[in-house]
Amino acid sequence: MAKQPVALTSGSVARGMLLFAVPIFFSNLFQQLYNAVDSLIVGNFLGGEALAAVSSSGSLIFLLTGFVNGVSLGAGVLIARHFGAKDSEALSRTVHTTVALGLAAGAALTLIGVVLTPQILRWMGTPDDVIGNSIIYFRIYFIGSIPVVLYNVGASILQSVGDSRSPMCYLIAASLLNVVLDLLFIGGFYMGVGSAALATILSQTLSATLAFRKLCRSKEAYGVRWRQVRFHGPTLRAVVVQGVPSGIQNSVISLANVIVQANINSFGAQAMAGCGAYSKVEGFAFLPVTCFAMALATFVSQNIGAGQLDRVRKGTRFGIVTSAALAEVIGIGIFTLAPFLIGMFNGEADVIAFGVQQARTASLFYCLLAFSHCCAGILRGMGRPVVPMMIMLAVWCVLRIIYITVTLYFIPHIGVIFWAYPLTWFISSALFCWYLLRTPLPSPEKGAPAGH
Repeated sequence: MAKQPVALTSGSVARGMLLFAVPIFFSNLFQQLYNAVDSLIVGNFLGGEALAAVSSSGSLIFLLTGFVNGVSLGAGVLIARHFGAKDSEALSRTVHTTVALGLAAGAALTLIGVVLTPQILRWMGTPDDVIGNSIIYFRIYFIGSIPVVLYNVGASILQSVGDSRSPMCYLIAASLLNVVLDLLFIGGFYMGVGSAALATILSQTLSATLAFRKLCRSKEAYGVRWRQVRFHGPTLRAVVVQGVPSGIQNSVISLANVIVQANINSFGAQAMAGCGAYSKVEGFAFLPVTCFAMALATFVSQNIGAGQLDRVRKGTRFGIVTSAALAEVIGIGIFTLAPFLIGMFNGEADVIAFGVQQARTASLFYCLLAFSHCCAGILRGMGRPVVPMMIMLAVWCVLRIIYITVTLYFIPHIGVIFWAYPLTWFISSALFCWYLLRTPLPSPEKGAPAGH
């Protein structure tokens, strides 16, 4: 018998949020594990230059996929709001419009990624000894854009109606497949870095297939009927209004990270490999950040739709405190174990030194990162996605780039880049705190998104 979605609009706030957030945590854990496996296997079987090509991929991939994923998150807020309000007709229209948007976006990403990858890598200043492998990896990855996007769309739909267990199971299956394929392609057949990307897209195809199999079999209003997949005008506008600010936020922040990566690239292949290895380790610190930010957006949106504003207040307090505490515990662990963790990816002394330096600069400030992301999730759930977009663009993009550009001119040391992150996390946290303290919760009527 299929398990029912977690009830977020009734019962214990803490229990409901934890039952919803914990599967998201494990989903993100396995997502991070199979991202790390690519780097672990490539670094140990193919060497430092191949590791640099794969490990530096995150910022560019997220630049091109971040917009689509942000729009999916925005659509998820709408779906959660309609689900909480028990508006079956609006719920079905939003689901089918979101799927249509995902298909179109996946096709566009395939074309853009395959065509523009070499030029973007050159803009990033990718060294000549790395760029060949990077082009191969990125192009193969973006050929599989449609299943990557569709999994995120399917997972967003399921999580928005309180089912975070199913996406977790699908991602675990994909992660295990990815490990097997990586070992087979690279460790067994010595196929090179392109096979790591091939393993990833085959694994994502499995998770997307499983997610849509469940949605297509569902008899609920959020079930997918392929003949109904189309753009519904007013609903599409509502998805755009809610989702595009999050998409812009993701993409422009990713663009800033690409610029940061270009600055890291200027310090050579060892810096790229070391910082790339750290980024995989850092991804584990993001787990409580991501799971509670997503849980808060869904929790807030469903309860506003159901008119349960007192639950919204209790849930936001619980989510922020729990996420920040967990992130800080993980940060202390990474600070302590940094040499061992970075050394797992590559044993070269210079690679380890760069990775450890970045880890020990940022890891004790993860609580600030968690606070900012949770506040952004709360505001998205309240139907105010423009506010986190503006704060994060101004601070994590514009201010971060200005700081790095100006400070590197006077102090040409890679540590300048590493300090950009905790400094901008602190500023964004202060701005979010100020805004939320002076902003009342919307009423269910005022909180309803356009097109409701």
